[in-house]
Amino acid sequence: MVGAAATVWPLVAQMNPDAATIAAGAPIQVDLTPIAEGQDIKVFWRGKPIYISHRTKKQIQEAQGVALSSLPDPQPDSARVKAGHDQWLVVIGICTHLGCIPIAHEGNYDGFFCPCHGSQYDSSGRIRQGPAPANLAVPPYAFLTDTKIQIG
Repeated sequence: MVGAAATVWPLVAQMNPDAATIAAGAPIQVDLTPIAEGQDIKVFWRGKPIYISHRTKKQIQEAQGVALSSLPDPQPDSARVKAGHDQWLVVIGICTHLGCIPIAHEGNYDGFFCPCHGSQYDSSGRIRQGPAPANLAVPPYAFLTDTKIQIG
């Protein structure tokens, strides 16, 4: 029995994607359960930092209440989150100005602040102030359950 397992194991192991394939963009799954309201985590997908924010009711209301005409890159909050999951924001954490990594929960809009040149994003990841020309990108993702997402 041990001999059979030792023979089969290399065959089974070779079917798993290698590290290069995973780095090239294989989807990742993230359990949202441990992320408390008002907290965010950073994971990596395709070598890029992905912020997953569990927004508070106040953050959601502020994001939904912004006049689109006041935004440099107008986009409603509803277009940046999944319907029925307004509390979850998933964005690529790369500043759209020169590619620096913004800091979560910093700046004037309770969103993201890029320390390189001062760009400020709101709690929906939309550019509000500074030299960045566009909102933080939203990666392709889907809810597998109410507490688990798949990115990619």
